[in-house]
Amino acid sequence: MPAPTTFTLTSPHNGQLSLKIFSFNDNSHFDHLQRLNYYSVILFTGGRARLSADFTQYDLQGPNLLFFAPYQPFMLSSAVDICGVTLNFHPDFFCIHQHQREVACNGVLFNNIYQSPIVALSREEENEFQAIIEQMKPGVIQPGLGRNELLIAYLKIFLIRASRLKLEQVPASSPAAADNRKTELMQNLRDAIESHYRTKHAASDYAEMLHISPKVLGRVTKAYFNKTLTSLISERIIIEAKRELYLSSRTVKEIGYALGFEDEYYFSRFFKINADVSPHTFRETVGFARGEDLPGASPTSNYERQVY
Repeated sequence: MPAPTTFTLTSPHNGQLSLKIFSFNDNSHFDHLQRLNYYSVILFTGGRARLSADFTQYDLQGPNLLFFAPYQPFMLSSAVDICGVTLNFHPDFFCIHQHQREVACNGVLFNNIYQSPIVALSREEENEFQAIIEQMKPGVIQPGLGRNELLIAYLKIFLIRASRLKLEQVPASSPAAADNRKTELMQNLRDAIESHYRTKHAASDYAEMLHISPKVLGRVTKAYFNKTLTSLISERIIIEAKRELYLSSRTVKEIGYALGFEDEYYFSRFFKINADVSPHTFRETVGFARGEDLPGASPTSNYERQVY
């Protein structure tokens, strides 16, 4: 009997996926847009592919680790001889926010629109992550005392190791990278934008939130990201607007209102200035307004709003 390639743990309370590990040796799992309600980690071990994530494209050649938050759209195209392992886990099984103090992967591996979702690996590092996954597999399929705790422990080790590698790959020449206080400030800024971009659009709002003058915050932000604070806020709003236009059947007015714009025409002008096309043109040429029909997708919900 061939060895299983898929290992799935479901919640005894609601039957939903808690943890899943599966191997792949072609692109059939990822050749269509993914918008899943759980975290996805892909250990990309071989082949070549084009990754599309948040409307940015990356060329992949293994080995790499890829990280995607719930409902973050991604897909692999132009794939040649790809293989690897995917690790999925639901926020109810392992909440990265709850374990942020121990694991510190939020804003590093997940929920960071300002950096690539890719962590480059050496072959030795690839083998290290493969070994952790192999240790997890028996716990997924064999019930026993403390099974969830054991799997979460392995998952923590996996994410801590990946977070360390990702931080090592941040350019050391960045002025802010060498300054822990500035790095912490920028992490707090990212968290604040992620939590409030639907309702707070002004740079001064975030300066007040972080108890720092707008001038100082703007200077540090420019040095760290090479972008203005206003640009960061606008980019986050535009990414969400594009997701909605691309994946949902909401009207432009509804999308604008959900993103804090009372006036549909002001939202349309804002979108056109930052995306170079109107929201209607974007939807007609890029989107297909059928997000409810996508595998793993669901209509925009309170949960989805909380994730973003």
